[in-house]
Amino acid sequence: MDLQRSPRNQFVIALALSSVVSIGLYTYGAWRNHSLVYDYMLWNLFLAWLPLVFSLRLIYVLRTKLWSAWEPMLFTLLWLAFLPNSFYMISDFIHLRDVPRLDVLYDTVLFTSFIYTAVLLGFASMYTLHLELKKRVSVRTAGILMALTLLICSIGIYIGRDLRWNSWDVVTNPAGLLFDISDRILHPRSYPQMFTTILSFFALLGSMYLLAWNGAKAIRRIPNR
Repeated sequence: MDLQRSPRNQFVIALALSSVVSIGLYTYGAWRNHSLVYDYMLWNLFLAWLPLVFSLRLIYVLRTKLWSAWEPMLFTLLWLAFLPNSFYMISDFIHLRDVPRLDVLYDTVLFTSFIYTAVLLGFASMYTLHLELKKRVSVRTAGILMALTLLICSIGIYIGRDLRWNSWDVVTNPAGLLFDISDRILHPRSYPQMFTTILSFFALLGSMYLLAWNGAKAIRRIPNR
């Protein structure tokens, strides 16, 4: 197969072009408003790319090693730790009200560009691993594991948005992270918003991924002409 024309490579190139468009929209908006107030979107987009990078590396490693080997397990954990960042960007819409800008509609397009690209990056990495899981476990088990992954991501979004922790803190400050999480586990009734945030994101991401998964299956069945 021509690597330049493989569907996977073409999709990665499309994701890269979408990222360039997002950066271009940000650059023009920053120039127009004389403000770098939304510069964190660039960092968030970079973080959204990491799960896809880890998943592609994992697939490459799995060609010669069992999933239970240390290297595949390492990339699996890295993928799972950073995957919530791809979907976390959905919550960035709340920043549209942070500062007065010249054109709220333009900023909405700007945010949508970043968020749409980030979500596609996350789903692309999930789809890649989902296919690998189906080679090793039943369709039902693979689906359950993907659902659990999205639940973990929803919890991660809550931890990031409401508790202000990020993926790096798993390594740099695990004690503080565990303290905040354990407090909510021990006293869940004190944090009703926690359930609303987690369950709403789980429902949203689950329905979106189900649509993307079935859409990809339908497209694969369309005969080439």
